[in-house]
Amino acid sequence: MSWSYSLGHLFGSELRVHATFFLLLAWIGTAAWLSGGPADAVVNIAFVLALFACVVAHEFGHALMARRFGIRTPDITLLPIGGMARLERIPEKPSQEIAVALAGPAVNVVIWAFLTILLGVETNLAALGEIEEPGSGFFARLAAVNLFLVVFNMIPAFPMDGGRVLRATLAISLGRVRATRYAALAGQGIAFLFGFLGLTTGNPLLILIAIFVFMAAIAESSDVELHDLARGYVARDVMITSYEALPPSASLQSAATALLRTTQAEFPVITPDGTLAGFLTKAEISSRALADQMSMSVSAAMITDIPSVALQAPMEDVLDALQHAHVPAVAVTDKAGNFLGYVTRENVGEWAILYKRK
Repeated sequence: MSWSYSLGHLFGSELRVHATFFLLLAWIGTAAWLSGGPADAVVNIAFVLALFACVVAHEFGHALMARRFGIRTPDITLLPIGGMARLERIPEKPSQEIAVALAGPAVNVVIWAFLTILLGVETNLAALGEIEEPGSGFFARLAAVNLFLVVFNMIPAFPMDGGRVLRATLAISLGRVRATRYAALAGQGIAFLFGFLGLTTGNPLLILIAIFVFMAAIAESSDVELHDLARGYVARDVMITSYEALPPSASLQSAATALLRTTQAEFPVITPDGTLAGFLTKAEISSRALADQMSMSVSAAMITDIPSVALQAPMEDVLDALQHAHVPAVAVTDKAGNFLGYVTRENVGEWAILYKRK
């Protein structure tokens, strides 16, 4: 995800934090400072950090359960409205998806039980209304918030945890595509309700959650339909084979000339022996031009971490590889590793449109 920064790796997943999360901390700290002084600001910031530590634990609950079914979680991103664990794929079996979805709230139940049973903290849901009050009890607020996270995440608003349980349950009889479509419609309906409540109560957080749920439901529903559409197809069916390549030693000025001469938005950088060295994107050429760095070599500006698939690789593998935010394309190679062509998000979209018209 763009505008996010890595905090390191934990349990095989990269932990990232979105830039807007720091704005949340600044806003909460400033508000507490103005109302109660520096001590209150420190307490409230510490509470938010403890809360998001619980959110991280929640997301790792999903990730570790998914690992039991052979599914990796490349990264987990902290957002102002919560966390997001990006699984490399969704479990095929509904029972597995239900287990992965429930693992996150289960972690919050464990945290709540630890605070209430072992530490003796009383769970008072009224503390949720005093969540910004440092004097209302640090651990009491934390216990109440964890209980709230369980209830809130189990709302059947896809792609929240409850929505995923709904989708998996429907998939048992309806199939994944139809189940996703119905679960996404339910999620969008609840998103409208969140938005309405946010507007009428003046709660900006509810509005943000509504927007996130609505857009995420559309995106995930489209992704599932695209994966279903891709069944039976291979990389060869959609790859680009007519393109202009660049040598690693070429200057960015020559790349800019190629950009004007062609309609390509990305250029494969091919070594003399025919292997792929990386990709140079239109955005990178433009940014280097603005910085007056056009004498730089292509090899110094290209993206090198490019995933590759075999010519007969399933189309689903190509779609999964394209999910990485920094990847401009997926390379298609032969058995010897020679570069044959590539696949971009744009030509996958074109392929899907042409296929649907048949």
